[in-house]
Amino acid sequence: MEQQQPISRGSIFSAMLLVAGTCIGGGMLALPVATGVSGFVPSLCIMAICWLAMTLTALFLVEVSLWFDEGAHVITMTNKILGPLGKGVSWFLYLFICYASIVAYTAGGGIQIASALGSYFNLQVSKEMGALIFVALFSSVIYLGNRFVGKVNTILFIAMIAAYFGLVVVGIDEIQSVLLSHQKWGVSLFAVPFLLTAFSFQTMVPSLTPYLKSHPNALRWAIMGGTSIAFIIYAIWQSLILGIVPVGGHNGLAAALIKGELATQCLHQHAFGSWFCNVAEFFAFFAIATSFLGMTLGLFDFLADGLSIKKEGMGKFLLSILIALPTLLLAVKFDRIFIVALETSGGFGDSILNGMLPILMVWIGRYWMNLKGSFKVPGGKPLLALLFLFFTCTLLLEILIQGGWISSPYEAFHLPELETLINEA
Repeated sequence: MEQQQPISRGSIFSAMLLVAGTCIGGGMLALPVATGVSGFVPSLCIMAICWLAMTLTALFLVEVSLWFDEGAHVITMTNKILGPLGKGVSWFLYLFICYASIVAYTAGGGIQIASALGSYFNLQVSKEMGALIFVALFSSVIYLGNRFVGKVNTILFIAMIAAYFGLVVVGIDEIQSVLLSHQKWGVSLFAVPFLLTAFSFQTMVPSLTPYLKSHPNALRWAIMGGTSIAFIIYAIWQSLILGIVPVGGHNGLAAALIKGELATQCLHQHAFGSWFCNVAEFFAFFAIATSFLGMTLGLFDFLADGLSIKKEGMGKFLLSILIALPTLLLAVKFDRIFIVALETSGGFGDSILNGMLPILMVWIGRYWMNLKGSFKVPGGKPLLALLFLFFTCTLLLEILIQGGWISSPYEAFHLPELETLINEA
């Protein structure tokens, strides 16, 4: 059978990096800002819970995808198992998460390209032109197919890791233990919706199935390895930023949270020289590019499945236009769309589409429809129920915040209070 074909270690490693690269995107640049007020230890504990939950739901999607013929995406899966309502919900949420994310990455990538052209080649171009160059460049990579995406992503991911370790090596001596000792556990729970976006890659799981020839063990290792790489990189990144940048002060993490700035902008105020800032900018670009590739690859296959468009000839070109054109228009018009998306996509989009729906599909498929496949996540009904409760609580938390019934602690903080808090810590 096809799923029993041997898979090379290189293919598994490439898929693993694709998963990790999809997780580690623009969200990583805002991660310390969103979690910094709670402190290093609380944020790390909450991050571990979100990592485990999102890894398990991805494995549930692998189980579901192996019940279907190769090429089936989320639309086909939810329609067959959850019916028209599940199909409609997945359509809306998938498009919301994917388009919001790639629009954000395009806007950020455009700014990075415009800045690089001005700094290194003395070419003054607008951020709109930078966004156009970014979309044209990386949409072309997607157009050339999954294998080419995997190779390009591997190169970009290695470059990102090299820049990342450059930052770590330079910054490790500047970490202040007193900053890492700051803890405010009550605030940490409010970072859960954002942390779900940090491990959001499930939309590309159906695309990994044909990439790894429906081999269950290869898929399992690619997902577990990819998310583990992301978690380790996040943990070190958190220790670096939270250990260098204080919470309080006008250039601290709290101020960055209020102004919507990213972690690299915070580092500029506490940097050790221009070289360090340049490496930070390279890291930011590679992080955005790898995440753009992973998210766009999933959206490409999703639209092909949902709209019944063949991924060849004019169909392939049409799919590229459906992704590139609205992405570019929105990225140029709405500069802060990424910040807005991060505030809602985790609590609404990820908790439902990447959390509750995979659990429901596994429950109904296993215990009502008696579907069998070559892979099954252990844990049975207790694990499914526990995870469903977790994502339900996350969704309710987001509804209460967005509805104005409760206020996020972040919104209630003021800089003088935070300065006092960090001085006392």
